[in-house]
Amino acid sequence: MNRPFDLQGKTAVVTGANTGLGQGIAIALANSGARIVLVGRSAPDETVTKIKDSGGEAAVVMADLSRGDVAVEVIAQSEAAMGPVDILINNAGIIRRNDALEFSESDWDEVMMTNLKVPFLLAQAAARSMVAGSRPGKIINIASLLSVQGGIRVASYTASKSGLAGLTRLLANEWASLGINVNAIVPGYFATNNTAALREDESRNRQILERIPAGRWGNPEDLGGAAVFLASQASDYVHGTLIPVDGGWLGR
Repeated sequence: MNRPFDLQGKTAVVTGANTGLGQGIAIALANSGARIVLVGRSAPDETVTKIKDSGGEAAVVMADLSRGDVAVEVIAQSEAAMGPVDILINNAGIIRRNDALEFSESDWDEVMMTNLKVPFLLAQAAARSMVAGSRPGKIINIASLLSVQGGIRVASYTASKSGLAGLTRLLANEWASLGINVNAIVPGYFATNNTAALREDESRNRQILERIPAGRWGNPEDLGGAAVFLASQASDYVHGTLIPVDGGWLGR
């Protein structure tokens, strides 16, 4: 029987999966049969427990994803733990806030490194392994509403996520002929630690909900379907696209 969403036998590397969106994606991929390698600075104990409690396989690679020199080693350690990498989810990211007139060079550089440079280097390392092994692969970048909108007071975040959208298209153009699909997910407003202050602000929370046709904040598991689709053979003819998972925000 053809099961286009089945990830049995696949190894997926997910960065920044200790909580929030990365955790939701990792669990969804595991529930579809993938072996999961969780990468980041913080031990993803809760995510590992949830995956293993559901009968899945998970390994951890500790790495500081604010450093460009870790990418090759991350992929090497992932393959040592779980076998050749078939799927890479570039989820880890940071944000810094300040008026553009006051924005510091260090805040610019830190965000651009973590959100744009390291995802490129990880994608490059994963793709080199896929090509060397003559196997297809899936690379999924986690973009942002600010990949297509401007935002305010987050200059480096907007620049990095806009750059990630462009990078997604470029890599798709170069690597589609190699059997590697590169796409991105554009999350909307999700209930995570990063948005706690917004949800606790009665006025801002109301404004956001009024703009979302679905009438609610997203939950991390809401990203699972899009992630499984883009990671599976169901998306074999999908290249260079950005899929919004935003409750209808961008369509408003």
